[in-house]
Amino acid sequence: MKRPLLTALIIAALAGCVTTPSVPRSTAAVAPYRDNVELAGRIAINYSRDGKKESLNGKFTWQQSKANTDVSLISPTGQTVAVINVTPTSATLKESGKPPRSAPDLDALTRQTLGWTLPVSGLRDWLQGYAVASDGQRFVATPANDSVITRDGWKLEYVSWQDENAAVPAPKRIDATRIALGQAVDDMAIRIVIDPAAQ
Repeated sequence: MKRPLLTALIIAALAGCVTTPSVPRSTAAVAPYRDNVELAGRIAINYSRDGKKESLNGKFTWQQSKANTDVSLISPTGQTVAVINVTPTSATLKESGKPPRSAPDLDALTRQTLGWTLPVSGLRDWLQGYAVASDGQRFVATPANDSVITRDGWKLEYVSWQDENAAVPAPKRIDATRIALGQAVDDMAIRIVIDPAAQ
C-alpha cells in the first residue's frame, strides 16, 4: 500500500530536521509571548489505542488571536482534511464530507471524535517556546534549556531552532510525548516542525 511508504517518508523527512550545533548552545530566550500568531508547518502524531499503533501525518496552518484558535490539518497530498475552531465558549471540528461537530471545549470535542485529547490549548504556548512546568512555574525555552515536563503531563523537547544563534531564537522542531495518560490511549507522541516562513 502507498500509505505506509508515504508515512515512512514523512517521518524520515521530519527526523532529518534535527541538527547538531557545532557552537555552544545559545542561552537567549525566545521572543516575548504574542497573542496573535500565524504559523504553518508539519505534524506527525503517533499513538496506540486498544493495543494498536496508529499515526496521523500531514501539514497544518495555525492562526490564533487572544480569544480564538483556528487550525487546519492538511493531508500529505494537500487536501484540507479537518478545520478546528476554538472560541472561549465552544470548539468546532469540520471534516470534509461530514457535518460539523461541536462541544463546550476542545478537550471534550477531541475526546468524542478522536478518542484522545489534542492539546491545542497547550500548543498556543508550546509553538512559541513557552509552557507551564509541572511545578506550576512558567517555562521559557532556550537552545540551552530545551526540555520540560508540563503541569498536564507532557514532556516537551525543543529539538531544533530556526536559528539558535539569533538574539531571539524561534522554535523549529518540537517533540511532545504524553507521559501520564488517564485515557484509553496507551501512549502518544507529537512531532511538530514549524516552517521558517511562518516566523
